[in-house]
Amino acid sequence: MRDLDKALADIVTIRSQIAAGTAFRGYGPATMVATGAVALITAVLQFWLLDDPTGEPLGFFIGWLSAAVLSGLMIGIEMRARSRRHHSGLADAMIHQAVEQFLPAGVAGVLLAVVMWKFASETLWLLPGLWQILVSLGIFASVRSLPRTVAFAGAWYFVSGFAVVVLASRTHTLSPWTMGLPFVIGQSVMAAILHFASGDNDVED
Repeated sequence: MRDLDKALADIVTIRSQIAAGTAFRGYGPATMVATGAVALITAVLQFWLLDDPTGEPLGFFIGWLSAAVLSGLMIGIEMRARSRRHHSGLADAMIHQAVEQFLPAGVAGVLLAVVMWKFASETLWLLPGLWQILVSLGIFASVRSLPRTVAFAGAWYFVSGFAVVVLASRTHTLSPWTMGLPFVIGQSVMAAILHFASGDNDVED
């Protein structure tokens, strides 16, 4: 039994090593565009429905957390389907690796929102910019398994995050557009990079 357990452990290790050296094709351009559309729709709805986002921070952030959950579900569903088509037996290892690379940034974003809401609500105006910076760090962490040009998308979120912090520092207010526009542009850049890097138009998949 020990030999069998060791053999199984060795197989898992080998699969993980192969997955680490394989380009991940679980992200599709069409879904990236769709998540950008979710961001745009969320921004437009909040512009119409929230008269004062700064005075209604709960509604503002619930809207964006809902958009993030919806986008995550869309990406996750497509990631699973595409990974099984493109990576076959390595699909589970590839998905695990992709989630592992982005998870710290995602968890940090959620915890940061909770801590700021609970203990420093006067600083919530910083959160849109900080979220974008965390997204950029998640993208940079994923570069090793994606086309290297995705670093341009990471750079966009990095720059936009700091730009949003600087702009919001003048008024200490929340705006749907400081979330919506950067994510529309960033997700469109990511979609273009994935499309041209892989020649994938999602039609044949």
